Amino acid sequence: MRAVVVGASSGLGRCIALGLAQRGADVALLARRHDRLVDVAKEIGSGAIAIACDVTDQDSCRAAVEEAATGLGGIDVLVYAPGIGPLMRIAETDVETWRQAFDTNVIGASLVTAAAIAHLEASDGAAAYLSSVSASLTPPWPGLGAYAVTKAALDKLVEAWQGEHPRVGFTRVIVGDCAGGEGHAVTEFPAKWEGGLAADLVTGWMDRGYLSGSLMDVEELVRVVDTVLRCGASASIPSVTVTPRRPS
Repeated sequence: MRAVVVGASSGLGRCIALGLAQRGADVALLARRHDRLVDVAKEIGSGAIAIACDVTDQDSCRAAVEEAATGLGGIDVLVYAPGIGPLMRIAETDVETWRQAFDTNVIGASLVTAAAIAHLEASDGAAAYLSSVSASLTPPWPGLGAYAVTKAALDKLVEAWQGEHPRVGFTRVIVGDCAGGEGHAVTEFPAKWEGGLAADLVTGWMDRGYLSGSLMDVEELVRVVDTVLRCGASASIPSVTVTPRRPS
């Protein structure tokens, strides 16, 4: 399996890239931070390619995907893992924050897919996009309005791609509470949150039951993504949800 994993420098994307490689895939690692990708490629060993890619730049997406296709000899699967979640009450969310969220969470996903679609159709391949419980299973979480809105838009984007390109299997992977792995594989999602606001909002999320009270082992997520990507061309998996079991 020849896989392109976007957002492979950290967090869940890094975990997925490592997990696919451990299961025998040749992996092209795409992200802005090339130095971190090199570290991941060294950890994987042969069959891994580190390629700098800015998902907010169309030319960068095209060049990175073509380099990946050349290095891998084609593309069978695509994983889009980037996602930013600015913590900000919606009335205070400014235009720049909205643009950054849409550029990374939605537009970037489409730019990368557009660059890869010919290769995916040639291989009757598959593409998976990490989404969120806050976009479909719960109401939007207070303070994460921009994130929920963009992930809901991503869900529709995946459907739009499937409708126009039925030869490729498109799946949105709805992910619940998961901290990722260790080191740079830990999710950086809350890294820039303001501490006081976060403490106040997290309490509200818990009171509303949005947080499960436990964290899912990232290996479970990797296993599901790998299974989805390896399904044959006759199968369609529009959506799959992976969340932690709630403590008894």
